[in-house]
Amino acid sequence: MSVSNDYLEYLHDLLAWVPALRHRRMFGGAGLYGDDLFFAIVADDTLYLKADDQSRPFYRAGGGDAFVFVSKKGESSTMDYWSVPADVLEEPEVLERWVRAALDTALRARK
Repeated sequence: MSVSNDYLEYLHDLLAWVPALRHRRMFGGAGLYGDDLFFAIVADDTLYLKADDQSRPFYRAGGGDAFVFVSKKGESSTMDYWSVPADVLEEPEVLERWVRAALDTALRARK
């Protein structure tokens, strides 16, 4: 799992509207925060948005895939973060709906 500086800069440009947007590197990837809400992970230059029972069907219907983490032992596990398809990244209004769903999910998880 890795993430390039160029991809992080690209995401910061796309998501400049997210309040207090910042990233933190972790485990070779990065986590994205907006207003101190952890709403996304970035791995292998792919954006994955936080999901729950309410938002998961939205991401699935839009063509997202669940994030699968493979441990050093070769064991895989699925995390509740969903990939953002390339066509969504290219449509600012659609991307905003996806990201707002992730921010809402992060807010629900905080409570």
